[in-house]
Amino acid sequence: MPATYAFRLLNVFAESTFGGNPLCVFDDARGLDDATMQALALQFNLSETTFILPSTVADARVRIFTTGYEMPFAGHPTLGTAHAVRELLGLDDALTLEFKAGVVPVTAQGDVWTFTAPCPGGVKTAPSPLSRADAAALVGLQADDLATDPIWVDTGADQFLIPLKTADAVRRAQPDSGSLERWPVSSLGRKTAYVFAFDDAAPGQVLARYFFTKQGGGVAEDPGTGSACANLGGWLLATGHALPARYAIDQGAAVGRPSRLHLAVSTDKAIQVGGRVIEIGRGSVTIDPVGRTLLA
Repeated sequence: MPATYAFRLLNVFAESTFGGNPLCVFDDARGLDDATMQALALQFNLSETTFILPSTVADARVRIFTTGYEMPFAGHPTLGTAHAVRELLGLDDALTLEFKAGVVPVTAQGDVWTFTAPCPGGVKTAPSPLSRADAAALVGLQADDLATDPIWVDTGADQFLIPLKTADAVRRAQPDSGSLERWPVSSLGRKTAYVFAFDDAAPGQVLARYFFTKQGGGVAEDPGTGSACANLGGWLLATGHALPARYAIDQGAAVGRPSRLHLAVSTDKAIQVGGRVIEIGRGSVTIDPVGRTLLA
């Protein structure tokens, strides 16, 4: 017999209806196997799609799939899924979600959600395999545009961070898709680069962009990346930044999806990332016994 699964579409880190990073959330993924979850993520073709399941250690268990593989943790899927779980289970504004990376507490003030990064063993870092000049060349910049050495940071998902001197340098970044073989590879097999700069014209604000290589070649840009924002918090800790620290991070304008992320790092080194979640639609998918998929 065909089985029908409800989903909802949300924008995370959104300050307006069509801002932020899009997310598809399946309300109840019981009955879906791994291959079907992966196929549905590819069907929707968003940066991530999440699937809600029962949990014995949290309010819900969440699985996160990109179009090509499963992730242990990601930022905007955490916040968007929490928004859905609160309504589905009739919970208050504090809940927990179980991911492969661990149990993550999430809180809300209205539709503004905040998660605490899942790094119980502390922030993990590793030096860049590239020189400043080579790292800068990945994103079409010069070595002089870099503020400090690039670094790998992991607060739940490892990513390559490239600190820049100015917001103008962030805006000028232009990845070279012809040099993808030189991009460093994460533990998940991903090639990504998160460039950021503190905005001297606006204290307390950061301008950031997140680039990743696509299946089949080429480079794409993510509108709002919560895991990278958490890793920026890890970077603050790794570089001895004064605590507590609090920043507003702007991302996504270059791809027409303005996003606003909120980062806080406490004196006890807890890293929190937040942003507004807006639901924009719902639907269902019917999967027949031979695997054909119908959207409704």
